[in-house]
Amino acid sequence: MGAVRLAAIATALLFAAIAAYLAPLSPSVIELQMAATPAAFGAIVHTWPPEHLARFRNHLPADCLLLAAYSTLGVLLARRAALFAALAPALRRAATWVLPAAALFDAGENALHWWLTEVPRFGVPLPYALAAGAAAMKWLLLLAFVLLAVVALARRRD
Repeated sequence: MGAVRLAAIATALLFAAIAAYLAPLSPSVIELQMAATPAAFGAIVHTWPPEHLARFRNHLPADCLLLAAYSTLGVLLARRAALFAALAPALRRAATWVLPAAALFDAGENALHWWLTEVPRFGVPLPYALAAGAAAMKWLLLLAFVLLAVVALARRRD
């Protein structure tokens, strides 16, 4: 099995497993990711029963596997997939590093969320803003990769 296919399967399986595992959490993990203040973060975390907070914390190691998988997938796709060959060399180089950059922000977000959910830390607002900023950058970079793939597809059709 090719490396691209293996990375794609690993990414899809990890994503599906994590999404299913976190599905009971309400408010959602996405809402927590965007909570940039201690009050906003606390309003979500304190809505969850203790077992949901434990579920969130327990998913973080698997999420680190997911970020490694999607980072690897991005590099392999940009370097090996015929789709990205349609991009100009500079855009193809950019596509190579977009998902690894997203993964770095994701790792930072995970580390901060691990620390912020260990015990209440409402007197330190900066880590909440940094975690939300890292999450926002992660999502923007993931979107950028999708847009690069769409541009590549459009160029390939021409």
